[in-house]
Amino acid sequence: MSTPDALPEAPPALREEILDWLDRFAACVRAVDYRSAYAFWHPQVLAFGTHQRVLQGLWDWRDRQWDSVWPRTSDFRFLPEETRVLQSPDGAMVVAIAPWTSTGYHADGTPFDRPGRATIVLMRDATGRWRGVHSHMSLERGVPQESFGNRPVLAR
Repeated sequence: MSTPDALPEAPPALREEILDWLDRFAACVRAVDYRSAYAFWHPQVLAFGTHQRVLQGLWDWRDRQWDSVWPRTSDFRFLPEETRVLQSPDGAMVVAIAPWTSTGYHADGTPFDRPGRATIVLMRDATGRWRGVHSHMSLERGVPQESFGNRPVLAR
């Protein structure tokens, strides 16, 4: 039973649907597959990161954030057991609060743990698919800001 002060947690079936969305998007990050990732996001998405101003639109986000992170890191995954999914009263919007992990690389090529957290706001589009309309991803405190991996972009 929920209390009046409880957060509006998504029901289990919706939570699983959003966790699946996060997992499929994370697979695009791991593959450095921008083309497949576009379908997850509204074309005018608003996004920002640890040290990035608010960006509007997929192409600006890709060019200013994805390009500087995805090819330089590896092993990106959201942590489903720690993810919270909240749902608006009308069911039209959800917010995922999701810790994540990845591997970064020092200039000499040695790997380091690169954890962070994300807030992602999703809305259903006209076809019924969830599409991200906002993303804020940031690194945990003390994690090196730069990573020097060099993986190719699979599809732009």
